[in-house]
Amino acid sequence: MNPPTNPDSANRAALPIKRSSSLSSLQPIDAAPFKSSNSGWIVWGSLLFALVISLLPWRHWVPAPDVLLLVLMFWCLHEPRRIGIWVAFVFGLVLDVHDAGLLGEHALSYTLATYGAIALSRRLLLFGPWVQAMHLFPVVVVAMAIPRFLHAWLTGDWAGWEWLWSAGLTTLLWPLADFLFFLPHRRLDEADDGTS
Repeated sequence: MNPPTNPDSANRAALPIKRSSSLSSLQPIDAAPFKSSNSGWIVWGSLLFALVISLLPWRHWVPAPDVLLLVLMFWCLHEPRRIGIWVAFVFGLVLDVHDAGLLGEHALSYTLATYGAIALSRRLLLFGPWVQAMHLFPVVVVAMAIPRFLHAWLTGDWAGWEWLWSAGLTTLLWPLADFLFFLPHRRLDEADDGTS
C-alpha cells in the first residue's frame, strides 16, 4: 500500500527552486564612477587660481572666456560634495565687489550656471567632455544672459551681444579643463596598469 501523499509537497517539487544570489558576486560594468575623488588641494587650488586669473584686466575684454565660471561648473559637476551653489555664490560676490558694478551680477550668473550643471549631472556624466560642452553651452548662455538683461533693465545701458563669444569660448575650454583636472587620475591609472 502506498503512503498517502500530500498535494502541497507534490506542487512544491514541480516548481523551480529559487536560489538567492549574493550581492558580493555583482561587479560593476564600469569602475570609473567608483574611483577616488580628487584631492582637495586640486579642487580648491584650481578655484583660487581661476579667481586670481579672473581678477586680471584681460577679463574685461568682452569675448574673454569666464575661467572662474568654467572651473566652478566643472567642480560642481564632478565634486558636488565639496563645491556647490553656495561656493559659486560667494565667488560671484567676490568678483562683484572687485568690479564695483551692480552687486549680485556675477553671483547670479555663477549660481545659475552651477545649478544647471548640477541639474544636468546625471546626463552629463554619461558623456565625454565634448558632448558635455555641447550640453552646457545653453546653460552658460542663459546664466550669462539673465544678469546682462537685468543690468540693461536697471541701468538702461545695453552692452550688445558680444558676450555670446564669451559663452562660446567658455564652453570650448571645457574639454581642456577635463583633461587638466583629471590628469592626476590618468597618471595613477597608468601606474596601476603598469604602462608607465
